[in-house]
Amino acid sequence: MNCRQMFGAALAIAKTGIIWPARPWDYLRMLDVAWRWGASLATASAVAAVRVPEQAAVIDDRGSLTWKEVDGAADAVARALVSRGLGPESMVGLMCRNSRWFLIGALAVSKLGADLVLLNTEFGTEQLDQVLSREGATAAIFDDEFVPVVEATGFEGVSVGHSELEELAAGKGGAPLQPPGRTGRIVIMTSGTTGLPKGAQRGSIMPPLNVVLGAFSVLPLRAREPVVVASPLFHALGLGFMGFALGLQGSLIVQSRFDPEATLAAVSEQRATVLVVVPVMLQRIMALSERTMAGYDTSSLRVIVCSGSSLSPRLATAVMDRFGEVLYDFYGSTEAGLATMATPADLRDAPGTVGRAPMGTTVAILDERGRPLPAGRTGRIFVGGGMAFDGYTGGGGKEMVGELLSTGDTGHLDDQGRLFVEGRDDEMIVSGGENVFPAEVEALLRDHESVDDAAVVGVDDEAMGQRLAAFVVVRTGASLSVEDIKGLVRSRLARFKVPRDVTFVEQIPRNATGKVRKPQLGGRPAAEPELGAGWPAG
Repeated sequence: MNCRQMFGAALAIAKTGIIWPARPWDYLRMLDVAWRWGASLATASAVAAVRVPEQAAVIDDRGSLTWKEVDGAADAVARALVSRGLGPESMVGLMCRNSRWFLIGALAVSKLGADLVLLNTEFGTEQLDQVLSREGATAAIFDDEFVPVVEATGFEGVSVGHSELEELAAGKGGAPLQPPGRTGRIVIMTSGTTGLPKGAQRGSIMPPLNVVLGAFSVLPLRAREPVVVASPLFHALGLGFMGFALGLQGSLIVQSRFDPEATLAAVSEQRATVLVVVPVMLQRIMALSERTMAGYDTSSLRVIVCSGSSLSPRLATAVMDRFGEVLYDFYGSTEAGLATMATPADLRDAPGTVGRAPMGTTVAILDERGRPLPAGRTGRIFVGGGMAFDGYTGGGGKEMVGELLSTGDTGHLDDQGRLFVEGRDDEMIVSGGENVFPAEVEALLRDHESVDDAAVVGVDDEAMGQRLAAFVVVRTGASLSVEDIKGLVRSRLARFKVPRDVTFVEQIPRNATGKVRKPQLGGRPAAEPELGAGWPAG
């Protein structure tokens, strides 16, 4: 980092307000915690408990807990887990919805120095069994609603449902926890939209300093403020902003199940300054009536962070017209981490962009031989900047060119350095000898004013090899025909990109992070679609 970057980083940190006067004794206690425990969630929690002990740490469906209460509960749970034989060499699965139990469970595992594998709350018995076995989990912490699923796997490790977790968290006394001597790894599952999710492992739960500073340089984040995280905490976007709330000693506001009106109510009641969502959540919020939305005061919002899948220009514009110039779109991948951030100005000036690489991050467009391509040329997207994962837990990794890691997507940069994602490299189909990316057609359809949602997949075709099939959800009150859809594509794109098949459906099947489950639509499976699932974004 050069002098100019160091100055920019210092300025970004200062703007957050995280540095403010405290009693000398408190400074000594915080320095002692940081020195002994290192860069971990446990450290952030313990420091917050010293710095702002009575501030709300988490507000969920059951009420609120202060930082002092959360850190004490995590200590109690960690001591109980130690008594059951867990320690720094353990692998603990966490299967909780967005609630205090996710936060307390993750903190307790961090205090042990154990490794943490985040489990998708949509897992069925077979998927959960395979993931727990593959990751070598020795313990599992889960919501009570998942007891039948966990029991059906025959899991023989330490099992803690949230009712028991609540009892453990209330435990008092006991010897002070000692630093474990290591920082636990974290394993985040890829989306698994085409099969068993892969485990992407990282050496630390906390994002690197350069990523934090890069985010601070773009986002107007402030310390000790309320943050509503609607996206799942088990995925990179939600987890990352849980980390930001910890680091900035803010209040994490979560709800166990997403409801668009309840989300606006949380923003209004808590005067939240940040809202974290995936695009389909924004879509559902914007589908509320104007009367409903007007019933909630959202003027406190300075930032709406969106990531997880592609954001249509029409939706982005509608959100900014309704909530103001507060929308930021993140792009990256679980494996490569945060790649770009689009500001409200970017989204206005260059519709469809996912923004520029923030400070400390590099984005390059490379050809098939790994050579850089100029602005305007489509190629493979590679990212560098210290956020690369440590490989899949089952072995293997992503393609590297020098220190740059592939995201698996294709796209181009404009002359301002803004990135445009055009599709998945592994989703490209060949129709009649022409290369076609379904995502390009999908984006066009989603941006139509009469379309609520759309998905485009490649299917086998005897004559053409493959052809495109479109699935469209028509907006309530609107009317579209098959020929309308084909005519729209024909008017904007090459004729060979016009879908041969158009099916109108009531809903597009998506997973918890908003990604389309294309195999359910009959599409050709891709290797592992990860558009927008960046860390700490996703």
